Amino acid sequence: MDSIAELSPGDMRCCQVCPRCCRADRRGGKLGFCGIGDQIRVAYVGLHHGEEPPISGSGGSGTVFFAGCNLRCVFCQNFQISQQFDQGCITRNLSPEELAEEMLRLQDRGAHNINFVSPSHMIVQMAGAIEAARRGGLVVPVAYNSNGYDALESLRRIRGLVDIYLPDLKYLDNRLGRRFSGVDDYADVVPAVLREMHDQVGVLQLDHGGIARRGLLVRHLVLPGCLDNSRRCIEFLARLAPDIHVSIMAQYAPQYRAREYPGLDRPLRQAEYDRIVDHAMALGLENAFIQDLASQDQYVPDFEEESPFS
Repeated sequence: MDSIAELSPGDMRCCQVCPRCCRADRRGGKLGFCGIGDQIRVAYVGLHHGEEPPISGSGGSGTVFFAGCNLRCVFCQNFQISQQFDQGCITRNLSPEELAEEMLRLQDRGAHNINFVSPSHMIVQMAGAIEAARRGGLVVPVAYNSNGYDALESLRRIRGLVDIYLPDLKYLDNRLGRRFSGVDDYADVVPAVLREMHDQVGVLQLDHGGIARRGLLVRHLVLPGCLDNSRRCIEFLARLAPDIHVSIMAQYAPQYRAREYPGLDRPLRQAEYDRIVDHAMALGLENAFIQDLASQDQYVPDFEEESPFS
């Protein structure tokens, strides 16, 4: 490890662990903007086979889906656990030691990694659980799978705990972030976040079996009618590192409240997606994962079910 985690439960007394800086006393029982106090609220723990090939491999990614979120995306496919987790889906509260035990069980089941999904608001609790799990024998890589709206200071203070970063790059247009995700400054925050992640772990490194051991893989979901934004995102990634691994996602279809927003009320079209892929290829982004539009029907979980991805 490059350093030990410096985050502590006290950081949630006046919470600034994500860019919302809502200053809620989560340690004292108040809820942050994310809707979570200081507990580890988990919606799902299990092997997941729907990530990119270097992440899922043959054995699956050991996913830990946290409840709550610091964004309010109107098209979120995980809205049941990100924004409506008190309305039907099953969640449970775990201590850091209990979460560490879950991580070790995933490792025993053959998980290629431990994959924390939506950790930006849970970074303090996550850090404690990782340290406990490593003391208990965790050796598989740890992945930080976020929406990209992370606090630089929090990321710097967990340097060495995370092996693989899997951030989204949603927008480089604050107007879209404001309209679709309820955030004023996403496009201002995310470039420095991606640079920090790249500085910590570098480009994606694979073992002899093609499984990720360390590095950065950035995901970009192409939204219908927002191709200028997608071009900006792809161009930024090409400048960040020409050999960067990027997942260009075609799986957009209207979910949650998206049908209330003209433009987002239809699936992505093949021609739109092809333009962005062609742009990425023209920029030399050869380490790109490409999706089929059939994925629009394949990656929608139901967190009210015991097995949401079945």
